[in-house]
Amino acid sequence: MALLLSFAGLTAHADDWVGTWATAPEFTGPGDMPQHTTLTDNSIRQIVHVSIGGDVLRLQLSNEFSREPVEIRSIYIADAKDSTAIDAKSVRYLTFNGKRNVTIEGGKALFSDELAYKLKPLQRLSITVNYGKTPQNATSHRGSRTTSYIMKGESKPKKPFIVEEALDHWYNIAAIDVVKVGINKPTCWAVLGNSITDGRGTTTNMQNRWTDVCAEAMDGKVSILNLGIGGNCVLRGGLSEPALKRFDRDIMSQRGITGIVIYEGINDIGVSRSVEQTEKELIEAYELFIGKARAAGLKVVGATITPIGNTMYWSHYHEALRQTINEWIRTSGKFDAVIDFDAVLSDPARPTWMRADYQYDWLHPNADGYKAMGLKAAEVLSPMSKMFCDK
Repeated sequence: MALLLSFAGLTAHADDWVGTWATAPEFTGPGDMPQHTTLTDNSIRQIVHVSIGGDVLRLQLSNEFSREPVEIRSIYIADAKDSTAIDAKSVRYLTFNGKRNVTIEGGKALFSDELAYKLKPLQRLSITVNYGKTPQNATSHRGSRTTSYIMKGESKPKKPFIVEEALDHWYNIAAIDVVKVGINKPTCWAVLGNSITDGRGTTTNMQNRWTDVCAEAMDGKVSILNLGIGGNCVLRGGLSEPALKRFDRDIMSQRGITGIVIYEGINDIGVSRSVEQTEKELIEAYELFIGKARAAGLKVVGATITPIGNTMYWSHYHEALRQTINEWIRTSGKFDAVIDFDAVLSDPARPTWMRADYQYDWLHPNADGYKAMGLKAAEVLSPMSKMFCDK
């Protein structure tokens, strides 16, 4: 029997948690650590864009890629305004086993206690972390596309937040789960991806990745969790752990998911030295992911690989591999549905290239391209999500 949880008169079951926001944790090298100050004994204010709302929330913190512990003196959340500004009336401190301070050992992750908080769908939430000692190499997400702000010393909710350094990374925050009391459990999709899901080419602080656009198009009634990592590969190499290694942690361990979207492979294709071997291994990896998801009762959606023409990945061999993989995604019957991102972004007059009005650097879309992708994703996922809700 699921454990009953109670908060401020609200009651829910422990298995009612659903993710509303998540990001994939990574090892943080010197180039992605603060350059002019440090996290130790300082504060950082980080902004996230949630998908669904809730009455109760909890924050997951990760120190999984650090060898040393991270000391947190306190964390408070608030409705975000512009830049570092917050709605002071909405401030609430998180606790950990009833205390504001917590130490996370290297290689570990943990959740805060449950907190009654009226989290609105699609809102921006500010998370301010007051640190004690921190590791030499933090656990972070490098491609936040959102500015984080570091202040010297401890931040207080009603005092000015004086910025010492601003940088576009998230540190230690990994996920936010919610419970919405009194309604059917929302649908939740976890997205496996690389830089095109992570949002390279989007507008910093505008929250216009294709996953954000998709969540907005579905009116914040469906959760979309973005687990993309820039430069990531499915099989091996690339940046951070390949999808084969991180799939269980970053995708399958998310709470309340009803389906997954697999949209990764362009980097494997682009750096492939053996077309036949990469084709075989990619399809085997996709089938492994599908099998794990099916065993957990999840729906699985595949997304086609977008154009590589006029990029460093282009060759006739690599293009043939991309076409083969896309044909398998479209016609294999392994997926419950397909989001044809290739059809959305390709130039009708030159299909191996991305449309000029949608491209950022020919490999990644611009904001208009991401908008078109998000709307197409919503078109595919919305009816499937309604099917879950109607059960």
